[in-house]
Amino acid sequence: MARVLVAEKIADIGVAKLRHAGHDVEVRTKMSPDELLEALAGVHGLIIRSATQVTAEVFEAGSDLVIVGRAGVGLDNVDVDAATEHGVLVVNDTLSNIISAAEHTMALILAQARNIPQAHAALVDGRWERSRWQGIELSDKTLGIIGLGRIGRLVAERALGFAMRVIASDPYVSEEVALHSVMALVSIEELVAQSDFITIHVARTPDTVGLIDADMLELAKPNLRVVNVSRGGIVDEADLAEAVASGRIAGAALDVFDGEPITESPLFDLDEVVVTPHLGASTEEAQSKAGDAIAEQVMLALAGEFVPAAVNVAAKNVPDVLRNYLKLAEQLGQLFGRLCDRLPEVLEVELIGEIGKADNTVAVMSAVKGLLSAVSDMPVSYVNALAMAEERGMEVRGISTPSSKDHPNLLTLRGGGHSLGGRLMGTRLEPVLVLADGHAIHMPPAPHMIFLSNDDRPGMIGAVGTLLGGAGININGMNVGRSAAGEGASMMIATSQPVPKEVADALEAIDGVQAARYLGLAPAN
Repeated sequence: MARVLVAEKIADIGVAKLRHAGHDVEVRTKMSPDELLEALAGVHGLIIRSATQVTAEVFEAGSDLVIVGRAGVGLDNVDVDAATEHGVLVVNDTLSNIISAAEHTMALILAQARNIPQAHAALVDGRWERSRWQGIELSDKTLGIIGLGRIGRLVAERALGFAMRVIASDPYVSEEVALHSVMALVSIEELVAQSDFITIHVARTPDTVGLIDADMLELAKPNLRVVNVSRGGIVDEADLAEAVASGRIAGAALDVFDGEPITESPLFDLDEVVVTPHLGASTEEAQSKAGDAIAEQVMLALAGEFVPAAVNVAAKNVPDVLRNYLKLAEQLGQLFGRLCDRLPEVLEVELIGEIGKADNTVAVMSAVKGLLSAVSDMPVSYVNALAMAEERGMEVRGISTPSSKDHPNLLTLRGGGHSLGGRLMGTRLEPVLVLADGHAIHMPPAPHMIFLSNDDRPGMIGAVGTLLGGAGININGMNVGRSAAGEGASMMIATSQPVPKEVADALEAIDGVQAARYLGLAPAN
């Protein structure tokens, strides 16, 4: 059981999911920075939204932290570099609100086109102003989308349903991909010049702050309307207000602002501007999905498994063909770490067969995480495994071999004169060790194992069994293998309990036994 601190309100389904998994969950909102530091004692998972500042000081105080989960998209309030230095995973939720954000974009486009909030306000104030709030149709108008990511593409799909002409600007999307969603991929200057509506869907970075400013708006047609449901600051609000007030463009609709919360702005005084208080993700469905998704990621981290949403892990996406091999890779790493006398100078992680056709990054990280967990007293995670290997002078090489006549799929670790290989077998994809130091074996990984290299002659199995029995160690399983080169034999034995060093030394002292190595898998977190 792990302790999880929920510092800002998330959907009840997320809290319930964590508790159902057996975790101790404390919901404690509206804490001061000092209260947060005190509350972190013994906490393994921290869940936040946008208000909580997770600084380097937080990571210093949260010495037991494994993961920080942000139930939302942005990470402006999390010091990701400090998290990485402390080996803490950071995850956010980038998918749960995409439909809500796309729909809110269309709602603002429609509200801006038809002056809906202005007309509503006039009517409830007792004024029938039908002629004043005449709008425009979306049909045949050009919508320019800045940023053709997931939300941008969803907006494009919806705009096409209104018979709009949709173009986009995104230097990180190929034209071939873009043309599946829009009619043309153009420069941002061309987009501003051609569009009747502009909608923005890019991250706030040093390159995008002030992207839509007075100079850019000079390129626009007078009937342009600017919509922003992404991040505040990408549109220069003062320049936008001036452009609308002067009639340079027709209007704007904003859901996000440079400083939030905000209640005063020159934009708020303009009838041609529609504003909402950051409602892009504010739907019941988005909040429920966000709470559920962030709880799932936190649970994976607390179980010691790969967390695909982690922003400070090199490989974010796990190829489907590799997903079931990650646990095996980590188990092989643990066993290999105990098989070696010392950390190898070079560790080769080879993926053979179908798994060799996929990006091997995640499998390599899993193997290194397992290996270092077996030999280090420091916490090892996907975040710091490769850095720790480098710090320890171990070079890690990932090798992909997409074909093999012997194994459809095989994952092998080699280094320091040792080797260990495994694969998943059967319809249930059960892990099986198939290679050890050049010997063919067939043995499922077990919590307690011992591997022996020995002469290939009668009496060896009996001598080993007798010694283990005399030490009170029961044999749960055994597999005998032979060297592919015909030089000697081996035994892989699953035992009922750890094999003490003195017993391993006694096994090694048996005539005909060259080496005995205790192997074992660490208990699940």
